[in-house]
Order: sequence, then C-alpha cells, then structure tokens
Amino acid sequence: MDADVDLLALEREMPSLAGLKRFAASFEDVDWFSHLGEPLAPHERALARAYLDRLGFPDSEIAQLVDWEDAALSAETLDWNNPAWEAEELARTDLGLRALAHISEEGLQIGLTMIADAAGQAIKNAMNEAAALWDVSTEPLQNIAAGSAIQACHNAALSLVVAANDPDFEPSSHCFQAKFKLFEMGRWPVGIVGGSFNLF
Repeated sequence: MDADVDLLALEREMPSLAGLKRFAASFEDVDWFSHLGEPLAPHERALARAYLDRLGFPDSEIAQLVDWEDAALSAETLDWNNPAWEAEELARTDLGLRALAHISEEGLQIGLTMIADAAGQAIKNAMNEAAALWDVSTEPLQNIAAGSAIQACHNAALSLVVAANDPDFEPSSHCFQAKFKLFEMGRWPVGIVGGSFNLF
C-alpha cells in the first residue's frame, strides 16, 4: 500500500520534474558571460529595469561595468545583508514555500540538484573561456560570478515549479526570470549597491 502511495506521489510530481529537466538541458545552449563589458542594448536595459521594478527597487539606476576591474570593485562592495539581498532572499523563500505546496521536499530537492549539477558544469566551462579571453586569473572573482549564475538558475527553477502547478502564476513576470535572462544574454548582473544596479 505504501509503495502505491509513493508511486502516485511521484507521478503527480513528474510534470514539475520534467519541466526542470528541460530547463537544465537548456544550459548548454546559453552563451554564459559572452557579452561582458559590451554596451547595453535597449532590450537588455529594459530587462534590467524589469528586474529592478519586480524586486522592488524602481529608483535604482543601471550602471554599466566595462571590465573585470570594475566588476571586482563592484563585487567587493556588495553587502550580503543589504536591502536588495534581503529582498531576493524573501522572494526565494516565498517561491520555495509555494513550490512545496505542490511538490514534496524530496521531489523538489531532486529537481534542484539536477539544476545545480547541469548549471555548474555549463557555467564553469563558460567562465573558464571568458577568463581566458579577458586574461583574468583572479579565481575568487570567477567563482563569485559563476556562483551568482548558478544561483540565478536555482531561483528561476523555483519559479518554473510554481508555474507548473499554479495557473495564476506567470514566471516571466517574476524578478528571478528577469535576472536569469540577463545571464542568458551573456551578462553578469553583479548586484545592487546603494542606488546602482551594477551590470557587467
């Protein structure tokens, strides 16, 4: 009887896990970090503005970073307890709770582990290429950039789980989808410091 219940529970979670599997498979096709430092196109500025608005920082200005030195200075000034960081933490917690209303903790963990494994491999390979292209040898900074991209995949995945189970939730309108798309466009959204959203 217990086995039957477990099987039924797993079958209910399959659509969510299948969606995450497709999302994970897409990471190999993303041009991670391929447009760092390039002038921002209008659609990229619009996406950055959407991220700020949805996160609750509509008054922040978009600051273009042009090289790894700029990115390093920006990353050094990030305070992980600043209002923007706290806003993302709240958004992540909210999505996690909403996801667990539809999928078991074990099922969600399986899906997010799959996302982390796929993202980690694709992103680290891309970061090695970007570092070689820019002649950057600062490994801690590379790890911060790669970690930020992996976290963006994790957060976007949570929004997809919620969307797969809640017809009233539109993932494209969430701040985490906007941030993921900035990475997808080859950028590194370093973070919000003061009144500036630093984007490399």
